[in-house]
Amino acid sequence: MSDDAKGMRRGLTRYGDADFSLYLRKAFIKAMGYSDDALARPVIAIADTGSAYNACHATVPEIVEAVKRGVMLAGGLPMPFPTVSLHESFAHPTSMYLRNLMAMDTEEMLRALPMDAAVLVGGCDKTIPAQLMAAASANVPAIVVATGPMLPGSHQGERIGACTDCRRFWARFRAGAIGMPEIEEIAGRLAPTAGTCGVMGTASTIACMTEAMGMMLPGGASIPAVHADRLRHAEAAGTQAVRIAASSLAPSQIMTPKALSNALRVLLAVGGSTNAVIHLAAIAGRLGLALDYDAFDRIGRETPVLVDLKPTGRFYMDDLHRAGGMAPVLRALKPLLHLDCVGVTGRTLGEEIERLPPAWPQEVVRALDNPIHRGGSIAVLRGNLAGDGAIIKQSAATPELLIHCGPAVVFDSLEDLAQRIDAPDLDVTPESVLVLRNAGPKGAPGMPEAGYLPIPRKLAERGVRDMVRISDARMSGTAFGTVVLHAAPEAAAGGPLAWVRDGDPIALDVPKRTLVLDVPDAELARRRAAWKPAAAPADSARGYRRLYLDHVQQAPQGCDFDFLAKVPATGRIPV
Repeated sequence: MSDDAKGMRRGLTRYGDADFSLYLRKAFIKAMGYSDDALARPVIAIADTGSAYNACHATVPEIVEAVKRGVMLAGGLPMPFPTVSLHESFAHPTSMYLRNLMAMDTEEMLRALPMDAAVLVGGCDKTIPAQLMAAASANVPAIVVATGPMLPGSHQGERIGACTDCRRFWARFRAGAIGMPEIEEIAGRLAPTAGTCGVMGTASTIACMTEAMGMMLPGGASIPAVHADRLRHAEAAGTQAVRIAASSLAPSQIMTPKALSNALRVLLAVGGSTNAVIHLAAIAGRLGLALDYDAFDRIGRETPVLVDLKPTGRFYMDDLHRAGGMAPVLRALKPLLHLDCVGVTGRTLGEEIERLPPAWPQEVVRALDNPIHRGGSIAVLRGNLAGDGAIIKQSAATPELLIHCGPAVVFDSLEDLAQRIDAPDLDVTPESVLVLRNAGPKGAPGMPEAGYLPIPRKLAERGVRDMVRISDARMSGTAFGTVVLHAAPEAAAGGPLAWVRDGDPIALDVPKRTLVLDVPDAELARRRAAWKPAAAPADSARGYRRLYLDHVQQAPQGCDFDFLAKVPATGRIPV
């Protein structure tokens, strides 16, 4: 069969006789009731990530039907297929541990099944990153459809929503300010509809970045999950998938260094999730590109936060949608963007911005000269405790703590943290620096969202709401506080957090971009030499766990598997 085979002739099962392979394929697919006319059409695969465990994807069946409608209206044959589905709250030990599995599953199905293009339906935090990683590797023409954010709920007249408000109310519960009946009542109102978290958490951040890099139709990032426009958008994506199948517009032509740089600009401007730094690094790694932390910090200093959404600001995703979605963001950022990048529409970003509807008065997205935060929403820290680079979401931190020095209180693991954080005899004060180690990619495993260490109960009860916290873990994009993350290499790999001892002075200076363990070099060298890796856990000898532990990379490389990235890198981002 020729390399330019289309539709059902693509990727024939190998029996040694291509004509027989096609004959057998048609014989079996006809058992599904397809006609010869249908089987002669362009085949558009639809990644179905619906699951009874995944509330973020509860509307996926409706979205798939809308995509199918769009494909058929354009003369294509829609073919849904299932993949792994991940939800942050329903994945042990963490969804990040399984992101690479989903990426592998999706990539192999994109390679194995006959298709001329694919529509990738995702939503919850790790799903669209996994799909973009897969698309980058398989390089099959593809377009992303996000499930969309949920609507906010209400508690005693106050608008609330998952999951920034989850953390705020839980902190009040831990401090004794509200009781069990109220926290349970709140739990029933935080997520009143299907969809992803209704703030600028990881899911919304990734959706905004995907639209900015051109892998999603314009306008798709912010439409609420339960709006009819979400289904109309899905239908349009199905129609466009037929067009990109005809033009063979591949992800490698869209996800260029300039396009990924645009996505990083948007991450900074929307006050987005720190998790997106890791995901973008993983996507870039599939394309042979390395994330340059210093360049990322540089564009951060010149990219103000323009979007007034929780956890950095006041509003919710449905407010951003009413304000025009990504339109006012892209319009404001136009002087800082690479406008010649081509998206799934076949048009350039500059052309898309010119096609945007007229602006109208709104309070959610600010102008470049009137931001809600200057100097970069995410800062990259250097110093002997930052290793290859740690990051902090300074736009969601307490300003008074951005320059701070205090003694370390060290927790050796997630289990140690759980056992001691609320102990009455814990030697901790508001000036202390909480350090969690062995919570990185290998140490946890899976680099869970544990970097948002809880305030020790005895301090929370005194009204302490924030402290400097440092870890080799991640933090939910919905979280807030003065939290240093992604210290790499992680402690389990002998990184700098492994050397910290209780009482060691730690100095954080975000304006100077430094994180320093104030211990003599000779003592640090002695501790480094004495460090030994922990024994491998009993369940690490087989299956995916072994594959993961043997091959996962560190945070600056996106925590992807080393054998899935293109190495050595041939370029760097941002440009």
